[in-house]
Amino acid sequence: MLDFKTVRDEQTGEWFVETSICGKHLLTTPQLNKGTAFTQEERRAFGLLGKLPHRVETLDEQVKRAYMQYASYNTRLQQHIYLNNLHDKNQVLFYKLLSRHLAEMLPIIYTPIVGTAVKQYSREYRQPRGLYIAHSDQNQIDEIMSNRSNPYIDLIVVTDGEGVLGIGDQGIGGMDIPVAKLMVYSLCGGIDPTRTLPVFLDVGTNNQDLLADPMYLGCRHPRINAEKYDAFVHAFVNSIHKHFPNAFLHWEDLGRGNARRILNQFQNELCTFNDDIQGTGAVTLAALLAACEITGLSLEQHRIVVYGAGSAGTGISDQIVDAMIRRGISPQDAYDRFWLIDRQGLLIKGDPDLTESQAPYARMQSEVIGWNDHDKKYISLADTVRKIKPTILIGCSSQPGAFSQDIIEMMATHCERPVIFPLSNPDERCEAQPIDILAWSNGKALIATGTAFPAIEYQNRLLQIAQCNNALVFPGIGLGILAVRATRLSKAMIWAATQALSDFSPSKKDSYLPLLPSLDEAQIVAKHIAVAVARTAIETGLAQCNQDKDLNKLVQELCWEPRYLPYRRIEP
Repeated sequence: MLDFKTVRDEQTGEWFVETSICGKHLLTTPQLNKGTAFTQEERRAFGLLGKLPHRVETLDEQVKRAYMQYASYNTRLQQHIYLNNLHDKNQVLFYKLLSRHLAEMLPIIYTPIVGTAVKQYSREYRQPRGLYIAHSDQNQIDEIMSNRSNPYIDLIVVTDGEGVLGIGDQGIGGMDIPVAKLMVYSLCGGIDPTRTLPVFLDVGTNNQDLLADPMYLGCRHPRINAEKYDAFVHAFVNSIHKHFPNAFLHWEDLGRGNARRILNQFQNELCTFNDDIQGTGAVTLAALLAACEITGLSLEQHRIVVYGAGSAGTGISDQIVDAMIRRGISPQDAYDRFWLIDRQGLLIKGDPDLTESQAPYARMQSEVIGWNDHDKKYISLADTVRKIKPTILIGCSSQPGAFSQDIIEMMATHCERPVIFPLSNPDERCEAQPIDILAWSNGKALIATGTAFPAIEYQNRLLQIAQCNNALVFPGIGLGILAVRATRLSKAMIWAATQALSDFSPSKKDSYLPLLPSLDEAQIVAKHIAVAVARTAIETGLAQCNQDKDLNKLVQELCWEPRYLPYRRIEP
């Protein structure tokens, strides 16, 4: 564990860092390294004289050089590697650079490029990040927790690498996702990166290519069975309780067989969150609320088809159902507005393959008699669209081309402003290209995608496509939770976050503008969401702070900014 602490001077009120780390160790500690920005006084105090070029630079000067170096790389993967190398050397410089170029660089360190990096993790491995906990080390989890680098932890992002983005089981390569998520928390939500922890739970992999790869760095065996998995996860959560009782625990990219179950097991025991289920649901619902204002139909009046009923698809559906119930309709009436389609076709009651999260959305067999006009036994997406004439179509299938021209044209025929969200990512997994959806719907479709697409020129207009990027919502949720030290994350808090994000929809001013704000506004949006989440936590008795606090001030004071603080040396 690194020996450093951020302290406020009682006399001057100024912040500084006290640490015993010095010499080469200080220069190789990314949480503390200032590089050429160490002052002459700090160089003398910390044994750095002669270890750096004589000139003392400002952070702004370092940022200019770093951007020049970044721009010299020709591919986005090379730029990703450069930025991660910078993160490994100097965190403040890394975050300052990205905060200056957020919209440009966020897709490089996060989706979609992180998906490429995940696949090459073992071959491109350079530097360990966070904690790696193998199943075989289950009895040493407490010791592993004590071996962390950052002494104080507020936020943990953990994965087992089974359900990475739209590319599935990537084994230990999945560790890149918690690292990237925490970068986004700090960039957009102002979470102090020295108080965060990425964790990888290594339970093996079922990816045969990885198991056969001599370079693979993870446990080289198939994934452990459910009984062992549950015991391992419980041991991990118990250790979190012990070491970080007030931390916010974020689950990321678990497999569809575990994600919902793990969330349900622990959401009433600690403050925890699954971004694939709750974050994706919140950002998608925010876009739908904006779309509803354009269509002229209230949310509960829409007929909704969701193609892909895994963690994301059911998570989105659950958030919409919750919103409908809040608007006054019964749970059953809300479920009746949905038709979910998965690998086995339209979900039908009595199917033994239905998961617990899918079951409420399954339709009666008697409803669908005669729906299919083909030899296949299941009810397809095309069958469903033809029969129920949906007004909203959401894709979470990772099946490129699933939203065909025929399907889009059918929707546009019976619906004045069809709402079509192909949300799968990365972009090569998207159910349809936005430019095709616009063309096939004669410009009528309201579109949001899961990955970023360039603006589209259509009928002499340059149209920006909204991106349902979870980076617009989870940083604000985390910031709000930490601001009031919330003990749980409730449905009401997520609903507050959704409404707060929808407030920023550009389409409220002009229906031709995107349904969601751009990443350029992510930091402002996060603070707005944080205040809404914090207020709801206080109102529902889930906060551990003075209820008379000015929430805007509280959130602003918590926000970390990338800047160099003065250092004072202490004895080890």
